[in-house]
Amino acid sequence: MSNRSYHSIYPSFFKLDGGAMFGIIPKPLWERRIPADELNRIEMNCRIFYIQSGDKHILIDTGVGDYHDAKFQDRFGLDAIAHPVGESLHSFCEITPDAITDVVLTHLHFDHVGGLGTKDGKTPLYPNATVHIHKKHYEYALRSTPRDSGSFQKHYFQPLIELLDGRGKVRWLDEEKTGSLLEGADGYKLQYRTCFGHTPYQVLPYDDKIIYMGDTVPTAHHIDIPWVMGYDIQPGVSSVERKELYQFVMDNNLIMVFDHDKEHWGGKIAVDEKKRYIFTELYPCQSNQFESHQL
Repeated sequence: MSNRSYHSIYPSFFKLDGGAMFGIIPKPLWERRIPADELNRIEMNCRIFYIQSGDKHILIDTGVGDYHDAKFQDRFGLDAIAHPVGESLHSFCEITPDAITDVVLTHLHFDHVGGLGTKDGKTPLYPNATVHIHKKHYEYALRSTPRDSGSFQKHYFQPLIELLDGRGKVRWLDEEKTGSLLEGADGYKLQYRTCFGHTPYQVLPYDDKIIYMGDTVPTAHHIDIPWVMGYDIQPGVSSVERKELYQFVMDNNLIMVFDHDKEHWGGKIAVDEKKRYIFTELYPCQSNQFESHQL
C-alpha cells in the first residue's frame, strides 16, 4: 500500500511489579529476561502506535496521561510529561492532534486511555477523531470486579467518552470475535480481534502488516504461552487465546507490536523443532521518544 507509514510514540515510562507482570512464573526465570529494581518493579513504556495511510491518521491507544497525582506517580515510577503525543506529532510528523482521524482504544485501563483528554477529563485532546471502543468492554469497565477495578479510572474516562459520544464521535464496536475498524479512501483496512483473558472484549487491531498485541502479549519477554500476567482476569483463557493468536499471526505473516516493551517495539514469530514459539526477528527500539518503522 502506497503512502502508508507506521510510528511508535513513547509518552511515558512506568514500572510495575515483576511478579504481577509474569504471574505464576518464578522470579529466577523472568529476571533472566528483564531485571527488577529494589522494589521488585520492572520498567516498561506505554507505546502509542501511529498509522498514517492516505486520509487516515490513526492512533492506537493514548498512554497513561499526565493527570495523576504525586503519590500515584511515585508508586508506579511514572515518568510522563504534559501533552507528549501532541508534541511528538508536531515535531516529527508536522501535524497537530486536530489532524488525528481515528483513535482505537484497545481497552480502558488507565495506561491505555489516560491520554485521551486533558487533566480535568473535560476536553478531548483529539477533537476531530472518531474514537473506537468495544461497547461490551465499556460496559464492563463501568462495573468491573473488585479485583481489577483499580485499573479502570472511570472518573476520568467516563465523562470524556460521554462527551465524545454526545458529539457523535464514538463508534461502538459490537462484534464478538472479529470485525472491521475502518477503511481509508486509498483502500487501507484496519480490522480487529477480541480477547477476553486480560479483560473482557479487549480489541487487538491489525492490518496486512502488523497486529497490536495489547496486554495479551505486552512485551517480547511474554512470548511463552504460560507467561501470562497476574493482572489478567482469566489467565487460563489468556493462554488459550495466545495459541490462537500466534497461529493467526504466522498464517498472515504479521509483525506483533508490543505495547509495553522498552527494548523491542515488535517481532515476528515461528515454531521451532521442539514446538516452541520463538522470534525469527525482533525489532529493537532506537529512541525513547518517537521512531518510524519501515515495513
